[in-house]
Amino acid sequence: MFPTLLIVDDEQPILHSLKGLLSDEGFNVLTAPNGYECLKLMESEHPDLVLLDIWMPGLDGIETLQEIKKSHPGTPVIMISGHGTIDTAVTATKYGAFSFIEKPISIDKMIVAINNALNFRKLEEENRYLRTRMIAKNAIDGVSAPVQALRQQVIAAAPTDACILIHGENGTGKELVARTVHQFSSHSEGPLITVNCAAIPEALFESELFGHEKGAFEGATAKHVGRFELADGGTLFFNEIGDMSLENQGKLIQVIEEKRFTRLGGSRIHEANVRIVAATNKNLEEEMAKGNFREDLFFRINGVPLTMPPLRQRVEDLPLLVERFTQAWCNSSGSQSKTFSSELLEALSAYSWPGNVRELKNLVERLLITTNRKNIELSDLPTPYRQTPGEDLSDNLSRVADIEDFNEARAAFEREFVKKRLAECSGDEAAAAQRLGISKNQISKILQ
Repeated sequence: MFPTLLIVDDEQPILHSLKGLLSDEGFNVLTAPNGYECLKLMESEHPDLVLLDIWMPGLDGIETLQEIKKSHPGTPVIMISGHGTIDTAVTATKYGAFSFIEKPISIDKMIVAINNALNFRKLEEENRYLRTRMIAKNAIDGVSAPVQALRQQVIAAAPTDACILIHGENGTGKELVARTVHQFSSHSEGPLITVNCAAIPEALFESELFGHEKGAFEGATAKHVGRFELADGGTLFFNEIGDMSLENQGKLIQVIEEKRFTRLGGSRIHEANVRIVAATNKNLEEEMAKGNFREDLFFRINGVPLTMPPLRQRVEDLPLLVERFTQAWCNSSGSQSKTFSSELLEALSAYSWPGNVRELKNLVERLLITTNRKNIELSDLPTPYRQTPGEDLSDNLSRVADIEDFNEARAAFEREFVKKRLAECSGDEAAAAQRLGISKNQISKILQ
């Protein structure tokens, strides 16, 4: 399908000449003798591009351009003038013109300008499509009251420049909230850069965040660009900020307050033009009381607090999440779509989900891989998850004896035992770990 061009000029010979030349180039060409007729054709024909003369009686080109951009902001407009000045070109660009061509018109230059404008429009449409897909992919799925409340808070907070602190247990999807905040913010055209605070070695913290110059320290054989520079104009997401050391917290608060930094070994001052979003699975008020987290940093990053609810508080969302994970896995693997029985979903809704949404995702993918049938039944569930509504967790412990393999029985017993203690601690992994005399990592490993 050939692009449709609308030529607007009060000189009939120019309209006739351009229409013939551009039609020969394969374009569908419409013409209008003035701004009023142009606006009518914009509504009825929706052209792909407008060639617009500036000097016309009545509604002139600049006024017509303003009206086009109000009702059809995505349509590129190329301005044409026989009396072009720098001021006129600047004014046209200010009101949204794609480019400016002077008379007498070079048809070669005009075709280049038209193709550039159409390619730019195509690129913008592709970007809008990809962004829409990305927003849908990273949407916070759910119909439960906690998720609906969170979604409203995100939509309200995202367009502001306020720092955001996301609370939530491991596996709830805090990074998903951060991505949603970024996509609906004024920084959405910039990058989203993640800093995993628990994974950066103490000695490399400054280099990772602020960068370094060649020779700044032993082993610095080349210049390194830090996360703040990479995130310029976008969002910097500090995941698990509660795991950051006090010394590094002090370095971070200084940059957040001053909004500038220098690379290690350098003297040039860089502006920190980033939106700060942080997340933690810890109670930072308790960490401050213990002396593990700086109050000044907490009050700086806690501009808008958001909480990602654990899965056990949003079980109404479980069927939808299972469907999303199933679709995503089947699409990525090229496999036939599968369904989960209502009995299986009912059993999953009764489970306490200490590993939250991450644990559910892993289980769904495990069942999709290991089950050959199109419909996945309750009998396909691993032993720890086969808990029916009203059934006490301790009932499952007695069924462990029915397992023939010793190693499988021992693993099942450990899972049920840990689940029972975790339920008694209201899902608090730290409290359950302390009661059991093991680490939180061991709990996660046992429940995998």
